[in-house]
Amino acid sequence: MRLIETLQHKYALSQKGAKDMVRAFVSVTFSNIALMLPVGLLYYLVGDFMNDRMTDARISFYVAGSILCLVLIAVTTYIQYNATFFATYVESGVRRTALAEKLRKLPLSFFGKKDLADLTSTIMADCATLETASSHWISELVGAVISTCLVAVSLFFFDWRMAIAALWVLPIAFLIMLCATGVVHRLGEKHMRLKMNCADGIQECLETVRDLKANNAQAEYMIGLETKIRAVEKHAIVNELETAVFVISAQMILKLGIATTALVGGILLIRGSLDVLTFFLFLLLVSRLYDPMQMSLINLAAIIGADTQCRRMDEILSHEMQTGAEQLTNHGSDIVFDHVGFTYNGEETVLSDVTFTAKQGEVTALIGPSGGGKTTVSRLAARFWDNTKGNITVGGMNVLKADTESLMELYAIVFQDVTLFNNTIMENIRIGKKDATDAEVIAAARLAHCDEFAEKLPKGWDTMIGENGSELSGGERQRISIARAFLKDAPIILLDEATASLDVDNETLIQEALSKLIQNKTVLIIAHRMRTVANADKIVVLKDGVVAEQGKPEELVETAGIYRHMVQTQRKAEGWKI
Repeated sequence: MRLIETLQHKYALSQKGAKDMVRAFVSVTFSNIALMLPVGLLYYLVGDFMNDRMTDARISFYVAGSILCLVLIAVTTYIQYNATFFATYVESGVRRTALAEKLRKLPLSFFGKKDLADLTSTIMADCATLETASSHWISELVGAVISTCLVAVSLFFFDWRMAIAALWVLPIAFLIMLCATGVVHRLGEKHMRLKMNCADGIQECLETVRDLKANNAQAEYMIGLETKIRAVEKHAIVNELETAVFVISAQMILKLGIATTALVGGILLIRGSLDVLTFFLFLLLVSRLYDPMQMSLINLAAIIGADTQCRRMDEILSHEMQTGAEQLTNHGSDIVFDHVGFTYNGEETVLSDVTFTAKQGEVTALIGPSGGGKTTVSRLAARFWDNTKGNITVGGMNVLKADTESLMELYAIVFQDVTLFNNTIMENIRIGKKDATDAEVIAAARLAHCDEFAEKLPKGWDTMIGENGSELSGGERQRISIARAFLKDAPIILLDEATASLDVDNETLIQEALSKLIQNKTVLIIAHRMRTVANADKIVVLKDGVVAEQGKPEELVETAGIYRHMVQTQRKAEGWKI
């Protein structure tokens, strides 16, 4: 069982995948041994010819033996193929699914340490590398080592001197490759860093092409991107050359085994201490013995190089998940922050001591200077991140003890940065409630005033809106996001600058619609426009990770604090003219 667990962590495998890999080791071993059987059969055949023992019975025996060898080779090869290739391809699908499932359970703080290109590379490119490693390299190497050891032991029963002459090269060849481990690791890690820099550059180029064109910066940016691409190309060549130095050196040492076997055998034959048949046997064996090892040395270098990808996948698969009870125990939907603190990446303190209550049936607005922790508070309330200090409860239930997916049944969220899918308007809104009827979707869309633009499109509600809603304006995209919240109709609503992309007229219409949605619900709203939160039941002012002020808007505006200053500043800004 220890072997299975080791393989699981070493090569980011499922338990079944690790067991299949062990079966692959065994199947490759038997396949290699089966390929050695004709050598033994030929040895006895030559012996019978030399000693004039060929009879009809012996001829029949060798014919039957040849057929049996062919059958065994075919059967073991078939089993090996299924155990290595077929099982690996199944495991590759399982691994990608497991990675996706694990990512679904990880806190958003994990994604803050990773960028999109890195995670995409892990799921696609790293999985493909490990798929090749499992099907072509690892099993072949282990099988070759086991079968070679078994054959090596058997050689000592024929002649220990010839066995040493044939086998001395094996430990030296492997010692050379083991010396290469540190070099190959360093090269692999550097190559991965360069590839990630290149992938980030390409992704950034595609995402910012509009800004690059607007600032006439395409040529300058492409020079930097080309530098990253050339760095990957150059290091790939260096990587291959430095690895080849060790691999070719080890393979050359193996070739010396044939020479020493012939030399030692010739000397012993001349001295009369070795018979011709045994000499012939060793010459046959060494011609076959080194073949699997030649490829295995290349495989060993590739396996060492694949350690970087394995560690990247195991980092995800071994990361601590957000767990909790699927059955919610909340009574009502009051959100209570009790001396809550949050540290990002274990270093940067975002919240140090936040205490407030967002009551059911009230609108609680979070305001304050940028970087004060407003968005972090909303993310902690929905358990996108886990607070590192204090307690957050929803209806008396600690959010850290609730399963994240079950907890999200209580929330309808409208983010400032809207994410849409390359699908129809109808299906993008239906994300809010997957089993909603078309009539329910359209009703929610009308509340968010999506009908004003949707019904003017060529295919109406069934119009494809492009990647991340590229065919729509910012305000139209935001209205689709708000329609999702209407459709979900959850007891808690989080609005993060929900109307920031809307013009004044549409903002007023949406706010009127939101006023219908939020009745008897807990509403937590983040806004920078003071008129957006002027009618809130409670204002919580966050600054430098703490609650600087809280109370009703009319109370705070009477005190010489941050809220009053923000209101006065925005009034002045509204009167500013060009």
